[in-house]
Amino acid sequence: MARPSIDFGQAADDYARHRPGFPVRFYERVLEYGVGASGQAVLDIGCGTGTLARGFAERSCRVVGLDPSPEMLHQAQALAREEGFSVDYVRSWAEHLPFRDASFDVICAGQCWHWFDRPRAAAEVFRLLRPGGVAMLAYFTYLSDQGTIGQISEEVLLRFNPTWPAAGSEGRFPFFVDDLTGAGLTQVDVFEFVVDVPLSHAAWVGRMRACNGVILMSPENAAAFDSELSELLRQRFADPLSIPHRIYTILARRL
Repeated sequence: MARPSIDFGQAADDYARHRPGFPVRFYERVLEYGVGASGQAVLDIGCGTGTLARGFAERSCRVVGLDPSPEMLHQAQALAREEGFSVDYVRSWAEHLPFRDASFDVICAGQCWHWFDRPRAAAEVFRLLRPGGVAMLAYFTYLSDQGTIGQISEEVLLRFNPTWPAAGSEGRFPFFVDDLTGAGLTQVDVFEFVVDVPLSHAAWVGRMRACNGVILMSPENAAAFDSELSELLRQRFADPLSIPHRIYTILARRL
C-alpha cells in the first residue's frame, strides 16, 4: 500500500490552533481499560500536533510522540513546552518504528490509522507492546448528518473539491479491528459516544482548512472555500457554534 501523498505539514498551524483535542471524558473512559495510568510508557504514532501525547503526559505517563512531518513535530514540541508537559518526539513512519521490542505499555493512534500501511503498522504495534499492553485506535470526528453544520460545510467543500471521498463520514471504523487481530492482538473492546464541541466561526473554518479535502485543493480554491464558508457562517449561524463529534475507540491487548 502506497503512503499518502498529502503533505499535512502545510496545515500544521491550523491543526495546532483549531483541531480540538480529545475531551476529559475520553481519558476517563480509556482509563477503565487500563490506558493512561500514571507511569505507563505510551507511544503516540501519527501524533500530529500531539494532542493525545499531551493528554497522556498530563496524566503522568511517559510519552513518546512519533510523526513523519517536521512541521507537525515542531508544533507538537512548541505546544508541549507551552503547556508544561514532558514529551519526547521522534520523526519516523508508523510502519518503521525505531524502538526495541516490548518497549511500551500503550500504543495509540489518534485520527490517523487510515493513512498507514495498516498491516505493517499493526505488526509494528504488536512487536513493541509489552505483554498485557494495549493498542488503541481513536477517532474524534465531526458529524455531518443532514442539516448539521458539518454537512453544510461539506457541501461548500465539495463545490471546490467534488471528488473528495471522505464526505459524510460517520466516524466509525469497525474494519480496523481486523488489522489488530490479524497482527496477533486479542481482547478487543470498542466504545463510542457523541459530544458537542463549542467552536467560534474562525475556529471552525480553521478546523475545515485542516481537513484533507481542503489541503488537496489549489491555493486559489482553498482561499475561495475559506471565504465562502466564513460568509455562510456569518449569515446563518450564531457565534460560537456547537458541533457534534463522535468519539470512536478500538482497544486490543497483547497477551
